[in-house]
This record gives sequence, C-alpha cells and structure tokens, in this order.
Amino acid sequence: MAGGSIPHFQNDAGHAAIEIGVKEFMCVGANPPFDHPHIFIDMGDEAEAVCSYCSTLYRYSPRLKATETMPAGCLYVDRAA
Repeated sequence: MAGGSIPHFQNDAGHAAIEIGVKEFMCVGANPPFDHPHIFIDMGDEAEAVCSYCSTLYRYSPRLKATETMPAGCLYVDRAA
C-alpha cells in the first residue's frame, strides 16, 4: 500500500471472523486499554490470516473498501487525547 496508510482493525465484539478489503493491515486486538501490540499482517497470496496475538481470523473480500469491514465497526480509528 505504498503512498497510503495501513488500516488498523480491532475485534472488541469477539467476532469469529472479520472480512476486510485489504491484504496488508494492522491488528490491534481490542480497543485500548485492552489492545495488544499493534502487529502488521500481510496475507500475501492467501485470502485468510489469523492474528498471532488475539487469534482473530481475517478474510479478504475484494468487494469491500480498505476502510470497510463485515461485520461493520471493526475499523480502528486512533482517537487523539
């Protein structure tokens, strides 16, 4: 994703799987203060990846935009203090 920012996703609701519209992203676990280290995940040629910290299963869906998730609400947006 050269020239753009890497989207971050979270799983506060404990979904079994989250569909996303990108293959390179960061997983934060849950929203702070319950997050884990923000780790970079690259699916490469695969359509699924599991976060090694929180075990969230991410599935690539080409029908979604980079900031969309299914279920909705899993995009992490850093809130400035």
